[in-house]
Amino acid sequence: MSQKGFFILFEGPDRSGKTTQVNMLSGFLKENGFKVIVTREPGGTEVSEKIRDLLLDPKNKISPLCELFLYEASRAQHVFEKIKPALDEGHIVICDRFTIATEAYQGYGRNIDLKTVRLLNDIATMGLKPDLVIGFDISDEEYKKRKRNEVDRIEMESDKFRERVNSAYSHIFREMKNVFLVDASKSVEDIHEKIKKEVLKRINGF
Repeated sequence: MSQKGFFILFEGPDRSGKTTQVNMLSGFLKENGFKVIVTREPGGTEVSEKIRDLLLDPKNKISPLCELFLYEASRAQHVFEKIKPALDEGHIVICDRFTIATEAYQGYGRNIDLKTVRLLNDIATMGLKPDLVIGFDISDEEYKKRKRNEVDRIEMESDKFRERVNSAYSHIFREMKNVFLVDASKSVEDIHEKIKKEVLKRINGF
């Protein structure tokens, strides 16, 4: 799918610091005159945010297949209503998670057939792919240091589920060509500087 804009995806396990870096990069790019749209998955539109609430509410018991379809429904609306129009208008779109997360969490984490997950990803995105993936790698030791007072339905899963997901991210990143890997254990400032340099290099002349 061709577009005028530039699509940057931030991906990685929970507690890896993605959202902090998304906001820092967005602020930097805006200060330097770029047109930037920041969004997230699940979510990004009114409909998609309502689906997000369903997916992450710890009170809800959702089957793996229903969970997968909800993520894809949210994504289909997100791409149609927000991401694709913004790219067509020439914006830099920065998204906190996208299809890789579904492959890691629902494919590897929930043990849903990967061919099914990838097919539904392609359908929901209409074939849209990121121009650059910023991939976050976090060790078990570092993950455990970053405890949260409140956790959502996905974060409440077992350690074995989390280990499958984190391992999946590492595997997926190794197989990708357009990924810039980040060591999440480094300082916030150090990570930001590395991401900033890589992004500027990639969008040079954009």
